[in-house]
Amino acid sequence: MGKFIYEDSIKVDFEDRTLAHLQQVIGNKLRRGESFHFTWRDDRSIGEGRTSVWLHPHASLVFKYYGSRQSRINRAWSEALMYAANSPAGLHLVPEPADPGEAESSA
Repeated sequence: MGKFIYEDSIKVDFEDRTLAHLQQVIGNKLRRGESFHFTWRDDRSIGEGRTSVWLHPHASLVFKYYGSRQSRINRAWSEALMYAANSPAGLHLVPEPADPGEAESSA
């Protein structure tokens, strides 16, 4: 379980694998100087609402991983997350699609 920290005040837990994909998408958007919303559902323990933050190139972000291994990136999931990030609604978690590369390597 990893942690996404925004402006040293908002802290939310994500699985390391999810966090790795979010870091890739967020990093790509911010590298291009693009600002956008990032929204997620809150955990039951804090009320099951949702939180949305405005990500911009000068925001202070931390991606804290608790596992020591880097997660394998599913290109299809990264593309789906990037598609969401480029939408008017902004970045939000979408279900992970099957990784076409995974199917090819196991055939």
